[in-house]
Formats: sequence, structure tokens, C-alpha cells
Amino acid sequence: MHSYKFNTLRIIDNEISMMKKRIAIIAAMALPLLYFLSNCNSRSSFDTRSIPTDSITIAKGQNSFANKCNSCHNFNYDGIGPQLAGITSENSVDWLKNFIRDPKKIIESGDTTAQKLFDKYKTLMPSFAYLPDDEINAILAFIHSKKKLEKSLVQEDTNDIKNPIPDTIKSSDLVVDLKFVTQIPPSSDQPPLTRITKLDYEPNTGELFILDLRGKLYRLQNGAQKVYMDIASLKPKFINQPGLATGFGSFAFHPEFSKNGILYTTHTEPPATAKADFSYPDSIPVLLQWVLTEWKTDPATFPFSGKGREVFRIDMPTGIHGMQEITFNRFAKPGDEDYGLLYIGIGDGGSAEIGHALVSATPDKLWGSIIRIDPSGNNSKNGKYGIPRHNPFYKTENEKNLPEIYAWGFRNPHRISWSKSGQLLAVNIGEHNIEALNIIKAGHFYGWPIREGTFLERFFNNVGKIYPLPDNDSTYHVTYPVAQFDHDEGAAISGGFEYRGTRVPQLAGKYLFGDIASGKLFFVNMKDLKMGRQATIKKWKISLNGMPTTLAQLCGNSRVEIRFGMDSNGELYILTKADGKVYKLVSAAMKQ
Repeated sequence: MHSYKFNTLRIIDNEISMMKKRIAIIAAMALPLLYFLSNCNSRSSFDTRSIPTDSITIAKGQNSFANKCNSCHNFNYDGIGPQLAGITSENSVDWLKNFIRDPKKIIESGDTTAQKLFDKYKTLMPSFAYLPDDEINAILAFIHSKKKLEKSLVQEDTNDIKNPIPDTIKSSDLVVDLKFVTQIPPSSDQPPLTRITKLDYEPNTGELFILDLRGKLYRLQNGAQKVYMDIASLKPKFINQPGLATGFGSFAFHPEFSKNGILYTTHTEPPATAKADFSYPDSIPVLLQWVLTEWKTDPATFPFSGKGREVFRIDMPTGIHGMQEITFNRFAKPGDEDYGLLYIGIGDGGSAEIGHALVSATPDKLWGSIIRIDPSGNNSKNGKYGIPRHNPFYKTENEKNLPEIYAWGFRNPHRISWSKSGQLLAVNIGEHNIEALNIIKAGHFYGWPIREGTFLERFFNNVGKIYPLPDNDSTYHVTYPVAQFDHDEGAAISGGFEYRGTRVPQLAGKYLFGDIASGKLFFVNMKDLKMGRQATIKKWKISLNGMPTTLAQLCGNSRVEIRFGMDSNGELYILTKADGKVYKLVSAAMKQ
């Protein structure tokens, strides 16, 4: 890392520090006035007398809120969903309860308030119909205890960009035919029926494996699926609540699994289960821990039987943006720099949503980064893994920088893959505005939390809004996406792959990806991915056995939650979490 970059990063840290001080001053001035106003005008427009106000119920509600709500909601600013301070004075208690239980039903009923929320946030809140009435009442009691700051006390900024990318994504003539492969057994009687998020293959045999976040890894053979690994039985402290991204996060077979029987997994456990290798100040809550484990087995044994070794664990403040991606560069050969090195995508832990910027503008924190380690080494701080000597911060002028970090400045580096030409690609799930595809360069800073896509994010005083880049933007040395779309098109990018197969020649030279929630499908041409430019994104359509359809229609749910997978031949698959189905891309045609 060049010294001029460190000077730039110190400027960023100073800017963030000044923002914090300004907000502290504003808050100190506002609180006495807020107290006066709240006591002068305590009436609400809705009857809230049925909401409990005792401290025990509120405390129970606070715990439930932390586990089930605060990944998307807070009481200060809009994030994935709206901020909730004062919401009990703006909506009836019955309406709030009904919306919590079944938001999809309320939206589809034509309810004006629900439709406005859906139109604004472009995503469907999951149903919490399984929660008992007492827990919903407790959550409402906690929310009711949070009073909304008067708008007149909040500094408004009208220079934000309301529609960051005005142009809509055009549809291409590409129609890809899908073939149904299998349906993973339901892991819950509540939607989504499964939480399948990853399809990958064992590098020697090419056998496909599919992961369900709720704790099982399936082997797929001839359309039939059998449980290979049950993480809950292997890790007694395993949890898959509060849902979202928590549970059995990812898996990766070592390139020489057929010889050494080694594979890796990530999963979640309760806070303080064990001492974390990566933690943060006590003032920030710990909701759970993510754990990376190395497993040793006989490659011929089925189902899995073997022993695990913990590699490291990291604290997280919420249930989103954890350690959801681990992968080896399958295209590296013995003797290559990358061979046998494990890449790990680590999100910011949802810290932005709860007002704590764990992501730093300097590479001294693991959150919000892509790291690269040598699992067979031992020169890390805890002695349980190695630091590759070609990592950008292996030797650094600043001793605080973490040598594990390969690149940083991500909100949620969701999926990592390699192109035919060897480019490292990763998507980054944005907050309220921009979804991005990045070419990853060693030692580069990708902007979060001071940038979202190619826009300025004023994280500490107007989260959720974005602005034009400053005139001195070049001094920050941010590496920007090579393709991006805004939330008029989708809410959360689902990373894909460059097509490497031969079965569908129309897909050659294309990187296919989509929007997680809606199931919309996109592609970019690989030749258009250039640093410093934005590639044109196009939509593509699907058919099933020759009949035109959409993923939402196939799974009967507007919240599809798609993921992409690739087999050893480079052929691509689509997973729909809502119903647990798996489809293979088998042919394509250009629509006339």
C-alpha cells in the first residue's frame, strides 16, 4: 500500500470524526427541547393503551427486536426498512400486528400504507406469523418506548440524489430455458420453506452439494438429494436465528479434497460462546458469532464423519452481513500464487443499520472486507492459519493493518468468483440505493461506508441518502464498481458467474446475476467490464420446458430469493429459496 493512500485514508478518518462531533453537538442541543415537546404534546392519533408499558415486557421486546428486527430496522434513520421510532403513533395497533404477521397479505389487499412502504423500500418483509401474540406484544412495547425525533430538530439536506440511475435496465432478446433438477426438503413449516443459498461442487468427482442455512449440506446425485453434513449435530451451539443470513453460512472443499479429505464451513453461534479472535468495544452489542471450521474426513465416507478444528471466530452486532462466502480459486493450479488459499467475504455485520461503523476507512478491521488466508499455515495471530506473503498488507508501514485483508470497504461482499481471464469478481449488496459488481484488486478500498456505488454516502448524518461525488473525490482513492443498478430495479444483488460451459453457447462471454428478492435476471458482457467505467446491464428472461415464465411465477411467491451456482463443467444453476427448487440453464434462444 502506497503512503499517499494512507494519507488519504487519514483524511477520511478525520472527516468521519468531524461528522461524529457535529452530530453529538446537534443531539446535545436537541434533547432538552425534545423532552419539552414530548411532555407538552404526548397525545398520539391512535389509541395505544393496549400496548404494555412495564419494564419487563419492554425488556423482552428489546431482546426479540434485536434478534428478529434490527437487521433491517432501527430508530434513527431508514435502512433496509423504515426507521420505527414513533410508528405506534402513526398506525393502529391492530394494523401493526397484522403487518408483522403477514406483510404480503396486507400489501396485496390494497392497503395504501403498506403499498407505499413496498414501493419505497422495494422489498417484502418476511412473515412473522409464527411468533406468539405475547412476543409480538412485547416487540410493540419496545418499539412504543422509542419516541420519534421531531423533524424540525433534524438537519435536513435537500441536495441528495432522489433517483441515482434514471435510465431503466433494458430487456435483451435472450430467453434461457430452464430444466427442473430437484427440490430440497422443507426445513421449516413457515416460509421460506428452505433457506438454500449455495450450490457448489467437489473438485475431483464434480458431485454437486447444496447448502440450507438452517443447518444441512446435501449431496445431489441424479436429481436425488441426501444429507451429507448436519452442522447442528456437529456443532451443539449452532443457531440459525434470527434468520436472514444466519445459520450454516457457506462451505468450500479444499482443491485436494480427494486426497486430504479437508473441507471448510462457516456457521453462527450465540454471543460469548467462546472468545472471539476478532471483536470490538463493549459499547457495541454482540448478537452472535461467526465461526470458520476446518473439517477432516475420509473422502469416500458418506454421510460425513470426521473431526473439526476451529480456525477463527468473529463477533457480529446483528444477524446480517456475516461470513457468508468462503471459496477457493478453482482455476488456480499447483504452483500458482492462489492455489490452496481460502477467500472469505465478511460483511459489516449490519453495523451501519444500528449506528456503529465497524467498517473503517483504513484496513485495520476485518468487518467489510474480503480476506485471503492459507488454512494450512500458522503465522496468524492465533496460530491457527497462515497469512500468504503476497497479501497486500503482509508487510505494511502501519502495524494496525490486518495482513489477512485482501481488499476492503464493502457493506456485504456477497459472492466471489473468477472470470476466464483470471479477474476476481465480487458483488456488494448496498444499503438503500445501489447494488454493485466489482473487479477486486489487492489492497484496494471499495468505499463503504463513505460511498455507495459511484455516489457519496454521508454515513454519520444522513444515512439512506446519497449525493454527487465531491470535487476532490480522486484524493480518496476509492475503487468504484464496474456495473451497478439502483433500487428502482432491485433491492439486493445476487452474485453470479461468467458462463464457462458449452451447453448454452448464447451465454458465452456473459456474467449472469440477478436481484435476490424479486428474482429479476441480469447480465453484463465480460468485454464491457473495465475499471473506471460502468458496463451496460441488460435483463434476460426464462422459460421452463419451452414455456415462458418468471421465477416469481414458478415459486408462487413475489419474494423469490434467488442464488446462482456453477458445476464443474461451467454450467449454471438457479436456486429459489422460497420453495427450495433448483433449476439448470439448458438452452437459449433469441426472442424474435
